[in-house]
Amino acid sequence: MYDRTFFTPVALSVGAGHKRMIASLFDMHDFLIEFPPSRRRLSYGAAVKACEAARNGEISVEAARDALITFAVTAGVLWPSELPVVSVKPVARGYGGFAA
Repeated sequence: MYDRTFFTPVALSVGAGHKRMIASLFDMHDFLIEFPPSRRRLSYGAAVKACEAARNGEISVEAARDALITFAVTAGVLWPSELPVVSVKPVARGYGGFAA
């Protein structure tokens, strides 16, 4: 069993605004083992099985990546692909309360 990398890494939130990049089956395995048992859902088991199957060559690496993404979405740890746009330009307000 050797480590195989994803075509595109998966960004996951690991708390307090910190991001962890998962770029290979080894990274995926480490992340899943470290994930708190109290937050695991049904998709966790599917992601673990997909990781092991990909490491054994039974499924593609990208199929394991898809299982990781599904787990991350259901667990609420998938890093948002786009950050919200924040404007720092002050807005002048008229007497009616609407932007002038």
